[in-house]
Amino acid sequence: MPTRVGELCRVTLFVEVGNVRVVVRSDLVTYRGPTMVSNALHAAGILLMEGDLLHTFSTVPRELNFIEHTSDIGWKEYHRARPVIIDSGLYSLNKSDLFWIPQKRSMPTAFKLFTGSAWTMLSRPFMEYLLWGWDNLPRIVLMYYANFLSTPEGYFHTVICNAEEFRNTTVNHDLHFISWDNPPKQHPHVLTLKDYKNMVDSNASFARKFRRNEPVLDKIDSELLGRKVDGFVPGSWFDGGDSNATISQHILRNITSLRPGPGAQRMKSLISSLLSDKDFSSKHCI
Repeated sequence: MPTRVGELCRVTLFVEVGNVRVVVRSDLVTYRGPTMVSNALHAAGILLMEGDLLHTFSTVPRELNFIEHTSDIGWKEYHRARPVIIDSGLYSLNKSDLFWIPQKRSMPTAFKLFTGSAWTMLSRPFMEYLLWGWDNLPRIVLMYYANFLSTPEGYFHTVICNAEEFRNTTVNHDLHFISWDNPPKQHPHVLTLKDYKNMVDSNASFARKFRRNEPVLDKIDSELLGRKVDGFVPGSWFDGGDSNATISQHILRNITSLRPGPGAQRMKSLISSLLSDKDFSSKHCI
């Protein structure tokens, strides 16, 4: 429930505009467990009932899937694929941590494992295949990943790269700015003000990860999004105003109208560079 005036106004605004979707009947989510994927599929099933396309993607093939992936799973074979875990969130009403089975398992031979970033942007055709699939691959792989550590780092990648219809629709990029150690550790660097220029120059649409109330978030709000303190990001859905203003005065009824700004141009530059890469076709599911 909202605890501040600003939060209450946000709830009121989103209810009136109707541009926020909430999974009403939610389930437990266990960090690094398969329940993270099951809830993503749940939300995707709800979104499939609607259809919106961002301005940037209106000029590129709709079947593309932005998913960073590789078949070189390296150290993850012994730390992810061979261990067997149980996620109590699949059967319990009470949240608890994952627990491990003493025995190890062999690598699968029915399909090839792929891994990569847990952050993806997937197409409607591929999501329909996962949810209403015309063969059994998505369900077989889902059952395998039910006992897999850090399921979001492999489930979507393994399905798409083992499905003949979709393996050539991948763009090997997750559209995120993430700062890693070399070689990468389990968690990326926390982003701060010193990362701001690199974030903007990357043209990425998303970034992680941030501490709560990190000053760079305020800089992003004010300089990139034009958001007032405790206010809203202005756009076609809402024109100005802050948490103390009369909400109805600023609502624009045509919330599907898009007015691309500098951020959209940066994103378009990134997408164009990815698709025009001379090695683009050779990077599918390698």
